[in-house]
Amino acid sequence: MTGDDDANGRDDEVRGPRRVPGPRAAADDFDLGAVPTASGPTAPAPALSHRVLKALLGAWALAACSAEEAEAVEAHLTECAACADEALRLRDAVGLLHTDRSLDLDPLLRSRVLESCLSRRPARIPVPSWAVPYDAETARLDALLRDIGSSEWHAPVRLRWFEGERQVNRKTTVAGVIGHLMTVDGLVSTALGLDDPAAGGRRGSDTAPGSELPLSPTLRTETYWSAARRPATRAVREPWRDQSHALIRTVSFAGRGAAELSVSYGDFALPLQDALLDRAFECWVHGGDIADAVDYPYEAPSAAHLHRMIDLAARLLPAALAGRRRAGLAAPARHLVRAGSPGRSLHLEIEGSGGGNWYIALDSPAALGSPDHAVAQVALDGTEFCRLVAGHVSPVDTAAGQEGDREAIRDVLFAAASLSRL
Repeated sequence: MTGDDDANGRDDEVRGPRRVPGPRAAADDFDLGAVPTASGPTAPAPALSHRVLKALLGAWALAACSAEEAEAVEAHLTECAACADEALRLRDAVGLLHTDRSLDLDPLLRSRVLESCLSRRPARIPVPSWAVPYDAETARLDALLRDIGSSEWHAPVRLRWFEGERQVNRKTTVAGVIGHLMTVDGLVSTALGLDDPAAGGRRGSDTAPGSELPLSPTLRTETYWSAARRPATRAVREPWRDQSHALIRTVSFAGRGAAELSVSYGDFALPLQDALLDRAFECWVHGGDIADAVDYPYEAPSAAHLHRMIDLAARLLPAALAGRRRAGLAAPARHLVRAGSPGRSLHLEIEGSGGGNWYIALDSPAALGSPDHAVAQVALDGTEFCRLVAGHVSPVDTAAGQEGDREAIRDVLFAAASLSRL
C-alpha cells in the first residue's frame, strides 16, 4: 500500500486503531509477576512507556505477562496502530508453535500449489495428464531423499515381490533402491531415444560400465548392481533425478503421438503412457520401502493418481491371469468367447481413496468384462489392493471381502500378486 504520513494519520482518525484479540489463555493463568500486597490503599502503578510496552508484546502474545502488564499492553494496543499490527503478527506466529500439529508437509501440498499456479497462468508446454503421476511421485521421493542424512543412504532395505506361488525378497540399501529405479526408468529413456545413465556409465563412481543392459527389469537391475565398482552412495540421486526430469521434459514436448509409443520390458511391452504410470507406481512403492527403512512418514498418492494406478493394474489382470493359466498355475478357461464379446467376469470393487469398480475378464484377455456376466466379487481397500499388486502382501492374507466363485477369486488375487516384480 502507498500513501504519506498525513494520509495515514487521517485514516487512523477515521477508523481508529486496529483491535487485537486478547491472548488465548487468561493472563491470570500465567501471572509470573504478581506479588501479594498488604491490605489498605494501593498507589496507582506508574504508566509504562511506549518502548517498554512494545518490548512486552512478545510476552503478551505468549500469555506470559502479569495481569498488570497484560492490562497495560491491551490498553496501549487500542491507542497505537503500529503496536497493534505487530501484536497481530506475533499472535499468528504463536499459533505456529503448537506442538499438537504434524511438522511433516501434506503430501498433496505440491499438487495443490501447482494446480493453483497453473490455474492463474497455464504452462506454455504442459505436462501430459498421463505423465503427471510420474512427475508427482518422483518429486515426492526426491523430497524424502533430500531430508535423509548421508549414513541413511546405506540403511538396509528389503524389496519384496511375488513369484509363482510364493513371496520372495532381495536385500539392498536406500542407494541401491534408487539405482534400481534409475535402471528400470532407463527402459523408458531408451524408447524415447535418450541417454540411459545406468547403461552409459554417466557420473562414473556409482553407475555400471557402459555395457548393454538386459531389457528384463529384474536382470537389468541385477546386472547394474553386480557391475557397480563399489556400493552405491547418495551420488546416485543426481543422475536418477536428472533422468526423471529429462523424461518429463521430453514427453511434454513430444506431443500427443508419444502416448502410444511402445516401451519394451523384454517379455512384454507397454504404451508409453502406461509405462510412465507403471514407473510412478513403482516409485511410490519403493518410496514407501525407503521410508520404512529410515522411519520417515510417507503417504499414498493423491486419489486421482491412485485411481489411475489401480486402473492400470486392473487392465493388466486378464493377461496376467492368462499367463498363469499357461503356466499351469490357474484353473482352465471355462467359457471362451469371441474377442470383444462379454464373458465370464469378476467384479473388482475398490473402496476408499482412488476407488471404483472394474470387471475382470476371467477366460480370455480378449474378452470384455461385463457386470451381466459376473460370477464373483472381491472388495478391497485401494492401498491394500496396491500392496497386493506390489507383492507386499500374500494373496491368501489379503483382507478382501469375497463373494461368489471361490476359484475365480483365488485366480484373480494370485494374478494381481504376479504383476509384482523386482
